[in-house]
Amino acid sequence: MGKKRVLCCYGVDIDAVSGWLGSYGGADSVNDISRGLFAGHVGVPRMLKMFDKYQIKATWFVPGHSLETFPEECAVIRDKGHEFGLHGYSHENPADMTLEQQRDVLDKTFRLITEFCGKPPKGSVAPWWETSVEGTEMLLSYGIEYDHSMSHHDCKAYWLRTGDSWKKIDYSKRAKEWMEPLIRGKEIGLVEIPGNWYIDDLPPMMFIKNNPDSYGWANPRDIEDIWRDHFDYFYREYDEFIFPITCHPDVSGRPHVLLMHERLIEHINKHEGVEWVTMGELSDDFKKKNPPPPGALMPTSTEEVLKRLNINLS
Repeated sequence: MGKKRVLCCYGVDIDAVSGWLGSYGGADSVNDISRGLFAGHVGVPRMLKMFDKYQIKATWFVPGHSLETFPEECAVIRDKGHEFGLHGYSHENPADMTLEQQRDVLDKTFRLITEFCGKPPKGSVAPWWETSVEGTEMLLSYGIEYDHSMSHHDCKAYWLRTGDSWKKIDYSKRAKEWMEPLIRGKEIGLVEIPGNWYIDDLPPMMFIKNNPDSYGWANPRDIEDIWRDHFDYFYREYDEFIFPITCHPDVSGRPHVLLMHERLIEHINKHEGVEWVTMGELSDDFKKKNPPPPGALMPTSTEEVLKRLNINLS
């Protein structure tokens, strides 16, 4: 076993009310909206207290709706030195939006976070983890340096590849018309910090009435076993790896899940070579060691983006 270097990070998606508006089917439910308010007013402070306890700086992906609905809670996140990233406005599914709608959402949320934090965001999480060639090119045009939405790997950052194409099965046609392999697209200059549905608190522990598979009462100790097994396997098999955790104050702000996080953090911290970093720091670390693909489309410089958008931060 070689010397270990493990970069662990928390990505916290403040879906809150926006999650019910854009994704979970609760836009007409007063009760579901109240659960979104719990996430912002109660869940966020509880998670901040936990991060303080373990001296962890997290990356918070904040929908524009959450930033404007919970400005006081978001100000505490900012003032404690955590990182902010993009996460849509009302947790809209990019696959359901026109390019104009995607552009309008990106422009508004980029401006909101930049002006709120006094600096532009470096990273983005696509709601629903759904991206496209056009969507990623838009991110690059706004100077975004990393994404946390795709799953080509689970413990290594990589340069994102877009434009893969594949044949869907059409049973009304002859089989030879769909029997073709996937064709890979091109790598771009966007660092991918992989998302992982198996290290995400929301799918197993969020009760969603309109989703028959989401009953929300999974024992967090079962989820803890899955997350810990991921970490332990990576630690056994790799000398260097990353461990990105995706969570939401909607779920991880609940007592039973907070205690799970505490047990997991304490387990991870028993291992040599562990560092807790933001996703921005993880992206910077990757770029130092991995030159961009030749000819790749790269992020527009911060100076050029701010000038184009007429944003003055001085």
